[in-house]
Amino acid sequence: MVARRPIALAAGTVLVLEAVGLVLLHMVLAKVMGGQRMSLDGLDPDLMVTAIWVMGGVFGAYVALCGALLVLLGVRDRSPGRAIRIVLISCAITHGVLGAVAVGLVGWGAFACMMVVLGLVVASLVLYAPEDGEPAPPVQEGGVAPA
Repeated sequence: MVARRPIALAAGTVLVLEAVGLVLLHMVLAKVMGGQRMSLDGLDPDLMVTAIWVMGGVFGAYVALCGALLVLLGVRDRSPGRAIRIVLISCAITHGVLGAVAVGLVGWGAFACMMVVLGLVVASLVLYAPEDGEPAPPVQEGGVAPA
């Protein structure tokens, strides 16, 4: 396939840029939370600021890892292994859920952006599907494949 390499590289680049944006967003959220000095239901404000920093770092690293895997996938132009496919599928699921949440919290523009990223990740997974050399077993009249 001619289009699979540019799609994987584009998806990887978008995910790396998204990871940077996520870390920056969490930095701003931590600053705002630290400046308010308010407690939510008795939680320590310093603990919440620390949790925001940790969440930003972990989520940013996860998305950056997915982006790096897609860039590597595009550069090598080979089907990924099972572990890499699982990570990329979890990335696609995460973007689907975040897109659904973004509609209510941010709006349809954010939803559209999340769906573009989701489409790029899913397209990369589909275009780099494992190539099986075996044909599918024939189906009998009863609709059950022979054992």
